[in-house]
Amino acid sequence: METNKKKLTTASGIPYAENENSMTVGPRGPILLQDFILHEKMAHFNRERIPERVVHAKGSGAYGTFTVTHDISKYTRAKLFNTVGKETKTFLRFSTVGGEKGSADTERDPRGFALKFYTEEGNWDLVGNNTPVFFIKDPKKFSDFIHTQKRDPYTNCKSATMMWDFWSLNPESLHQVTILMSDRGTPYGYRHMDGFGSHTFSMISANNERHWVKFHFKTQQGIKNFTDEEAGAMRGTNPDFAQHDLLTHIDNGDFPKWKVKIQVMTEEQAKTYKWNPFDLTKVWPHADFPLIDVGVLELNQNPDNYFAHVEQSAFAPAHVVDGIGYSPDKMLQGRLLSYPDAHRHRLGGNYEQIPVNRCPFAVNNHERDGQMRVDGNGGSGPNYFPNSFDDIVADEHYKEPSWDLGTGVADWYDRNAEGENDHYTQPGNLYRLMTEEAKHDLIKNIVHSMSGIDGPKKELITNRQLCHWFRADIGLGMAIAKGLQLDLDETMKSMAVHA
Repeated sequence: METNKKKLTTASGIPYAENENSMTVGPRGPILLQDFILHEKMAHFNRERIPERVVHAKGSGAYGTFTVTHDISKYTRAKLFNTVGKETKTFLRFSTVGGEKGSADTERDPRGFALKFYTEEGNWDLVGNNTPVFFIKDPKKFSDFIHTQKRDPYTNCKSATMMWDFWSLNPESLHQVTILMSDRGTPYGYRHMDGFGSHTFSMISANNERHWVKFHFKTQQGIKNFTDEEAGAMRGTNPDFAQHDLLTHIDNGDFPKWKVKIQVMTEEQAKTYKWNPFDLTKVWPHADFPLIDVGVLELNQNPDNYFAHVEQSAFAPAHVVDGIGYSPDKMLQGRLLSYPDAHRHRLGGNYEQIPVNRCPFAVNNHERDGQMRVDGNGGSGPNYFPNSFDDIVADEHYKEPSWDLGTGVADWYDRNAEGENDHYTQPGNLYRLMTEEAKHDLIKNIVHSMSGIDGPKKELITNRQLCHWFRADIGLGMAIAKGLQLDLDETMKSMAVHA
C-alpha cells in the first residue's frame, strides 16, 4: 500500500480489506452472518435519513457575516450590536414550508428565513419567513393549519378544498393569503426576497429599558418573483432551482446581501396602538413605525457538506441573547417550546452539540448524558445545581426587567374578540397599494387556486371565502367572483346568508 494513501476502516477505525464482496459459503453460497462489514454498511445506510422536518423540509443554507453599520445601543445591550463595524458569523437556512424534502422549491408557498448568529454570549436564532405576517395568531391552531397544507388523509394528495376550507373558516388568515396568492408567493429563488423575524420581539437597553421590535431583512439583489406560469414550468424543469441558484452565486463570488433594519415601538405606544402589536397576522405600518438601519447580512460560504450543515441545522426562537427578549406574541410563545422539542425528536437531545448548532464560545451547564453525547459529558464534574464543587454561577447581570402588560387574569380568550377581529383593513390596504399588474396577477392566482375547490361543500367554501375578499375590497371580491364565473346575483344572496 502506498504510504500517502488512507486505510479503509470500519466506523470504529478497524482496517479491513474486502469492501465489495460479501463472505459466502462458496462462490454462489449463502452469506455468512459473521460478515460484520456488510451489516455495518447496510445498518448505516438504513439510518442515513434522519426524520424529515414536519414543516420546512425542503431547504438550502449558507454561512455568512452580519456587520453592524448603525448604532442602536440606545435600544439594546446585545453585544453583537455594540460597535459599528463589528462582524458576527451567521448561518442562514431558507426553505419552503409545506412541501416534502423532495418537492420543488419554486412551489407557491411562504419561504422560511431562519438565521443563526454565533455571538460571544451564545447563539441567537431569529426564525422567520419571507413574509411579515402569518396565517394564524394562536399556536393551538398551528397543527390544524399545517395539516391543510400537507396531504389529504384519504387521497394522499394536496387538496385545494382542504386548504380553502380552513382559510374560509379562519378570516385571520386573509392578510397572509393575500401575500401568498400574489407573485410574492413564488419568489425567484432565495436571493431576491426579503426576510422578516415576523414576530414581535423585545430589546433591552443597558439601563433595563424595554422596547418592542420587529426585524426586517431587505434584499440588495432587488425583489424578483416568478409568475404562476413560470413557477409551474420551473417545477418541471428544475425542482431544485432555488438551491442551485444560491449555491452557484456564492461559489462564483457573487455574495447575496440584505440590509438589516428594525421597527421600534415603546411600551406606552403598544398599550394604545390601533392594532394588537403582538398579533402575527398584522404588520406595523412603516408610516407609524419607520424602518431603522442596523447592518448588513452577507452570505459568503457554502457548506462543504449539505447534510452536516443544512440538514442538521436546528433553529429555535427560544434562543435569544442578552439584550434581546420575547414578547406576548402568542405564536412566538408557542414556538418557544415546539421548536426545541421538534429538534430533540429529529436530531436527539444533544442536537446543540452538532457543529452547525454548537456555540463556538463557552457552554457551561449541568446537562448530561443522552444519545450522541460527544463533548466529554462534563467529565467528573457534578451534574446538579447548586453544588459545592464547580464554579458555574448564575449571573444576575443578565436578568431582564419584569413585564407589566396590564392584560388581566389568565384565561382562554377568544383570539378574534371585539378589538382583535379586523382581518380586512390591512389585506384591503395591501391590495389597493398594488400596481394594476400586481392586482391582475393576484386575482388570477386566487382564481386559479380556488378553482381547485371541489366536492359537496364546494359552493359553501367558495362563497364563505368570497365574503372575506369582499370585506377586504369590493372590487377585489367582484373580480374574483367574475374569474370563477359565478352568477353574481346568486353569489351575493348566498353571501348575505353567510355574513
